Amino acid sequence: MNSSAEDIIVAESDRLPRKTADDTAKPSLPDNAIEATGLTKIYGKGERTTNALKAIDLTVPRGSFFGLLGPNGAGKSTFINILAGLVNKTEGQAFVWGHDIDSQPRMARASIGVVPQELNIDAFFTPREAVEFQAGLYGVRKRDRRTDEILAAVGLSDKADVYSRTLSGGMRRRLLVAKAMVHRPPVLVLDEPTAGVDIELRQQLWEHVRALNRAGTTIVLTTHYLEEAEQLCDRIAIINHGEVVACEPTETLLKRLDWKGLTITIGEDLETPPERLKPYNPELKAYRRLYLHYQPSKTAIADVLAAVQDAGLTLVDLTTEESDLEDVFLQITGSNAD
Repeated sequence: MNSSAEDIIVAESDRLPRKTADDTAKPSLPDNAIEATGLTKIYGKGERTTNALKAIDLTVPRGSFFGLLGPNGAGKSTFINILAGLVNKTEGQAFVWGHDIDSQPRMARASIGVVPQELNIDAFFTPREAVEFQAGLYGVRKRDRRTDEILAAVGLSDKADVYSRTLSGGMRRRLLVAKAMVHRPPVLVLDEPTAGVDIELRQQLWEHVRALNRAGTTIVLTTHYLEEAEQLCDRIAIINHGEVVACEPTETLLKRLDWKGLTITIGEDLETPPERLKPYNPELKAYRRLYLHYQPSKTAIADVLAAVQDAGLTLVDLTTEESDLEDVFLQITGSNAD
């Protein structure tokens, strides 16, 4: 990926309204890129209704790389579509970059770019034409367009003038990112951006998105690849059945499950685990292999190893295992991660 991704993001103060105080203009930046209070969406009427969002409160800090996770049908897409102006809310308030989606809909929509999960591109447009057309839809003046720079940033310069139908799946994903960035939104929403993308192109896409985030763009990511969210996001919210059931810094969320696993290979033959190791719920997994559990908040690994030695066992090898985002996700939602 071309590192010029950071170059295509203009300074936030250049795209925001300014307040005056004592005749001195100062840039006004919101603390939060997205704010939702009591946001509710009910589909249907009468007895046949579905409460897709149940008065949720959610805040996305400015400049963050924010993960929005949840099982299928949890309400993630409804939330995104309300912010983008594609779905009307039932109740509550929502702000995008400080703009009320009700009283300032045009400003709110101009402040957000959405990369949809579906590959909705015109097969008979070239990438250059697609980006130019999208810029026209957002009212970007021709002299202000940076089509070539955007295409270079997503690695599509050499494909700028070929029909989009000839692009690979990964290239089409990157074209969607380019289209979402034509109006220079300070908030970029990625809805399952790497679905069906191979490993190499996935890494290239994340390189570009990280560059956007470093340049000041707030990223909101929805994905079923939980390892991606764990690696990329500095804060994660989990939605389940239309409710926000968790919203914490990623590091804090991962500490919810206070356990570690320790697999040790020993030099002795065992029929049953030694009594000395009973506090660590030992399991005899295979020939000369024991699996132990412990809580790192209460027990240091040195204490576990000391207990192994006290039990008269010879330590040959060991590996450790700790909870990841998938474990936390399953505990919170009680569902499968796919």
